[in-house]
Amino acid sequence: MAEDPYHEVKAEIQTSLQTAATLRASYLRIASTATGDSEELRWAGSELKATLAALDADLEDLEESVRIVEGSGGRSFGIGGNEVIQRRQFCRFVRTEIEKASTSRSQPSRPAEVPSPEEEDDQSEWERQEQATMLRQQDSTLSTIAGTLGTLVEQAGLMGREIGEHNEYASFCLECWYPLTATAFRMLSDLEANVDRTSNKLGGAMKKMQQFIRDTEGVKVPECLSRCVN
Repeated sequence: MAEDPYHEVKAEIQTSLQTAATLRASYLRIASTATGDSEELRWAGSELKATLAALDADLEDLEESVRIVEGSGGRSFGIGGNEVIQRRQFCRFVRTEIEKASTSRSQPSRPAEVPSPEEEDDQSEWERQEQATMLRQQDSTLSTIAGTLGTLVEQAGLMGREIGEHNEYASFCLECWYPLTATAFRMLSDLEANVDRTSNKLGGAMKKMQQFIRDTEGVKVPECLSRCVN
């Protein structure tokens, strides 16, 4: 799909419109109080003229992009018919604003012209469509957020159920194996006590044997046997 430069150029034009409106108000204020062709008035007029010239060039680029979209029916850019109409109305609105600013610069002493009903209708319609577009974008964003939150809630519910099942299984294992573990522990304790007693008995026997060996060292066999018999 080809790249659509409309929104980038539109943002630049909206910024230039604000600048031109500020310069136009300043120019009219100076013109209403200046006497003759003052230097301040010439400077304000030059600034306004330069801004309007740049704005007019940007508007031509925007109008060209709209003509391209209109020529393809908007299909190549994925643009609907209502969007194309809104773009054309915005171009007409900007062109009207440039003409009004140019007129006030060339004839500052004349009262401001009252917009014609057609101009007011175009501007009002453009503003309504812009607001409707913003509302649709907000609704789409809220729907996306709501869907994401719903997915998170569902995943959290699944995790909670899995954790509950694991806890139930762990409790069952403890209930089943704890008595066996306690019995095995008692058996091991008894075995350890028996081993200790047997070890003590063996130790005592070894001591007696060692004592006997020491006592019989150097003694004749008959005498040793006599001692063993006795």
